[in-house]
Amino acid sequence: MPTVTTFYLDMAAPPGRVPAAPPPAARVARAHRPTVAFYRFLYREVGRPWRWTDRDKLGDAALAALVQHPDMHVHVLYHDGTPAGYCELDYRQPGEAEIVYFGLMPHAIGRGLGRFFLDWTVREAWRHGLCRLWLHTCTRDHPRALATYRQAGFALYREETSPALG
Repeated sequence: MPTVTTFYLDMAAPPGRVPAAPPPAARVARAHRPTVAFYRFLYREVGRPWRWTDRDKLGDAALAALVQHPDMHVHVLYHDGTPAGYCELDYRQPGEAEIVYFGLMPHAIGRGLGRFFLDWTVREAWRHGLCRLWLHTCTRDHPRALATYRQAGFALYREETSPALG
């Protein structure tokens, strides 16, 4: 039976290095209370290559309640005025945040946007007075995801292997 390995990573302090410069024509904007349709667009475009399905299992009302919660922040990376990726930060646990989703749309991969956007996401999270920032990724994610998160300053603290579903 095929398996999937999930890697849990965290950091306990903001990165000390110089922030990554934004690529030309790149900007990030928060989607305050995103509509379900817009959120599903972001989720599906970023997640399609990696077979993301968790949020597709939620009905519209449940998804709206989650992504429009005041402590859930959705930020969209735009390149040349077009959505190129998004991140979702969960601040519902006091003193910590989870990067629930992070990724680029297929057309944006390999264009120098990922490093900038991950650095921006990490720095944005730390602006909220955290003690800990964490995320998880898995062997079904982009092949460079784990290495990219580690290069950004995250440390592996748990690894789990389970049967692959779907």
